[in-house]
Amino acid sequence: MTATKMIVLGYSTLILLGGCLLMLPHATRDGQGASLKDAMFTSASVTCVTGMTLHDTYHYWSLFGQLIQLVLIELGGLGFMSVMIFLLSFTKRKIGVKQRFVMQEAYSAPQVGGIVRMTQYIFFSSLAIELVGAAMLCLYFCPRLGALRGIFFSVFHSVSAFCNAGIDLMGYFSPGSSLMDVASDPFLNGVFMVLIIVGGLGFFVWFDVIEHRHHFAKYRLHTKLVLVTSGVLILLGAVQIFLLEHGGEAMAGCSTGEEWLRSLFQSVTCRTAGFFTMDLSAMTEATQFVCICLMLVGGSSGSTAGGLKTTTLALLFLSITVVFRKRKTVECFHRRIEEEAIHNACCVLMLYLLLLIVSSVSICAIESIGLLDSLFECAAALGTAGLTLGLTARLSALSQVILMFLMFVGRVGGLSVLLALGTTSGNVASQYPLEKVTVG
Repeated sequence: MTATKMIVLGYSTLILLGGCLLMLPHATRDGQGASLKDAMFTSASVTCVTGMTLHDTYHYWSLFGQLIQLVLIELGGLGFMSVMIFLLSFTKRKIGVKQRFVMQEAYSAPQVGGIVRMTQYIFFSSLAIELVGAAMLCLYFCPRLGALRGIFFSVFHSVSAFCNAGIDLMGYFSPGSSLMDVASDPFLNGVFMVLIIVGGLGFFVWFDVIEHRHHFAKYRLHTKLVLVTSGVLILLGAVQIFLLEHGGEAMAGCSTGEEWLRSLFQSVTCRTAGFFTMDLSAMTEATQFVCICLMLVGGSSGSTAGGLKTTTLALLFLSITVVFRKRKTVECFHRRIEEEAIHNACCVLMLYLLLLIVSSVSICAIESIGLLDSLFECAAALGTAGLTLGLTARLSALSQVILMFLMFVGRVGGLSVLLALGTTSGNVASQYPLEKVTVG
């Protein structure tokens, strides 16, 4: 079994196991357990760190059910296989080459050498970041909820934000509100945004930045592309949302400073996080389309986020510039990019667009809803963003199954799914005759 097949099988098993646990009577507050459909959808959503929910997490799920979801978020964000091998690394068992290749595929690591030590570093670093985030959130939750409940809320939201899951317990204050009740709090919004951005940049980007600090020229090309593309997307998204929603219904009663804060948070959270501080259904159609584009791109390779990935977008943009500059190779930051990476980027883009179009049209026909509403839901699932216009819980079982499949592809990765389903034919020495085709 190849590494990609093991990853696909592992995530599938984790979703099934999580769904079975959520069907237990103790998982819900009414003591009856969730239905098969609700349990599997919720398990897929939290394992794929998407954040789409059918019920208010605080009021519907018991403490046991919330703890199950917290564990699934952590396993889905950090990678179940990586966590298992991390635990095995403390035993006397030898970790074979196949397991190391699986870890390399899961983290999009540049090489297999030192991957076990790197996994330990990633695991401890992630826990440290989540603990720091939880400590910061305790300053807000503990005075309002008491020590024990405040600590649990802080840990839950820190893990959910860092893993870009978007699952929240803010229904305690107002059901289904996410962070809308605290949209004007710059401290809380800032902590959430930092956790989301750090989790979405990718594990190997951190190490590169920590190692070389402010020496940008020494960063690997991957790190440079991730940082530049992420920064541009966040800033452009915030400016567009502000200009489109300034003085509108979604910003009703907000000062200019609060509008900028909400716009920035919405731009960040569209990058696969799933929290929101604005009424998404009250936004203009233009803003909703901007959010669809941001959600579809998602985070970065080797991170807790899903989606098309920032590096894929960067490579596609660079390949377009090659045509205008009449160059034969794609170049960036005085480095030449291999053709295989460009081919993979084009393949992923076409796969995501095909999935988005087919699934959106299907749900639009099944549910008799607007195409833009259907596009929004499907983009949120495929980009593992988890944002919704309030339609998810009202969709039929067939439409929810489509969203589950999109969430799975978005988290595992479109290229990984293709490689897992495909077969390798090996290298072929002979080649067919070359013939030109007119394009454009």
